[in-house]
Amino acid sequence: MTVAEELPETPETAQEEPVKQRKNGLYPDLSDELAENMKSGWADTELHDLQPVAQAAETRARRAALSARFPGERLVIPAGNLKTRSNDTDYPFRASVEYAYLTGNQTEDGVLVLEPATVADGTGGHRATIYLLPRSDRENGEFWLSGQGELWVGRRHSLAEAEQLHGIPAADVRELPGKLREATGPVRVVRGHDTGIEAALHDKVTAERDEELRVFLSEMRLVKDAFEIGELQKAVDSTVRGFEDVVKVLDRAEATSERYIEGTFFLRARVEGNDVGYGSICAAGPHACTLHWVRNDGPVRSGDLLLLDAGVETHTYYTADVTRTLPVSGVYSEIQKTVYDAVYEAQEAGITAVKPGGKYRDFHDAAQRVLAEKLVGWGLVEGPVERVLELGLQRRWTLHGTGHMLGMDVHDCAAARTETYVDGTLEPGMVLTVEPGLYFQADDLTVPEEYRGIGVRIEDDILVTEDGNRNLSAALPRRSDEVELWMASLRSSTKD
Repeated sequence: MTVAEELPETPETAQEEPVKQRKNGLYPDLSDELAENMKSGWADTELHDLQPVAQAAETRARRAALSARFPGERLVIPAGNLKTRSNDTDYPFRASVEYAYLTGNQTEDGVLVLEPATVADGTGGHRATIYLLPRSDRENGEFWLSGQGELWVGRRHSLAEAEQLHGIPAADVRELPGKLREATGPVRVVRGHDTGIEAALHDKVTAERDEELRVFLSEMRLVKDAFEIGELQKAVDSTVRGFEDVVKVLDRAEATSERYIEGTFFLRARVEGNDVGYGSICAAGPHACTLHWVRNDGPVRSGDLLLLDAGVETHTYYTADVTRTLPVSGVYSEIQKTVYDAVYEAQEAGITAVKPGGKYRDFHDAAQRVLAEKLVGWGLVEGPVERVLELGLQRRWTLHGTGHMLGMDVHDCAAARTETYVDGTLEPGMVLTVEPGLYFQADDLTVPEEYRGIGVRIEDDILVTEDGNRNLSAALPRRSDEVELWMASLRSSTKD
């Protein structure tokens, strides 16, 4: 990578000050003639008649709901900043969920501000402004000298273009810290994304009030609108194709490692979406017993199981979260099938319990009861089942909860209050995972040897509907015999 020059440390003065040269650059001097030459001779590339982003109507409604909840208060929601990976390289940027949810914008350094409208305005509610970096400055050379200039990292939208895309008045974000320092009246900010914005508000906000804002925005996302459900279905459909890709190359994974599986799925995610929604779990053999095995550096052996937990994230940040436990050889052994079928039965019970008006905990309780019954029936834990469940003895082998909300975060709505989430009631439009599992650790001496090293999880993404539920990932086979037939058909198609 070529080393670029640095921006001035004070962004408010970026338009007045020349861009400073970076240490150890191969061009230590910049002639006046070259600087002047670079200012002119460029075509006008302003984009006109842009269409609003697909979710513009939804983001407008979300901002209105937020405005109604906090009347008379200034609300500040930052996108976040680039994070350094090493020296002068950055991690790929992903805007904060709160910001993207309310704007549809995904630009680093962006900030959404809702300012209370005065009675004199005659509007009430709030005035929304999206603060962004404008196009790279051509007067001070930023566009070609700065490491974040458009000749280095690509063109960014002008403020006028941003207004057309997002339906929100846009302003220069470099002016925002000063405005916030001078702001009066109650202010709330979503913390943890932009230290500069938080510093400008340090004497105007409290942790308690800011947490109330974060919690409300998390709870807003519990029920998905039609746009969100469509995006989640899109994510799931791409994920299904990603699982098919993996099955077709299992022989190559056997010749290499779990990383071949990870790379294969990642290709689908990047081609059809924005990224993977979380680190893919490509756990073969006993690695399947490690719940979040993301090292993905182990061997893939015929005769073992592969627990693949992965999801494609769409360009609008909605992610799928699907798990299948597949026989690498294409056929389950007798003991593998016994364990797999038990988890399948538990998942079936859990999915049946997902319905409007039901308690969120119902699907977990239903799945855990089935697994407890199996463990007692196999003689691995002493019954009766009610005793096992009361004492939680099944958790030695089930370990985790049976699901979670799903959306722009793989574990969505995490800041919601307990009474509205795990102690809440299911409503149409909620989307959650149902993912029971059984995990027999390789060193667990309390179970017969044939169980040891077997880990099975089956996970699907379930939409609560008006009259029950819909499995968004139903296109991916779940029953053990259907999985074997599906794998055989995919493998035969690669040979044709």
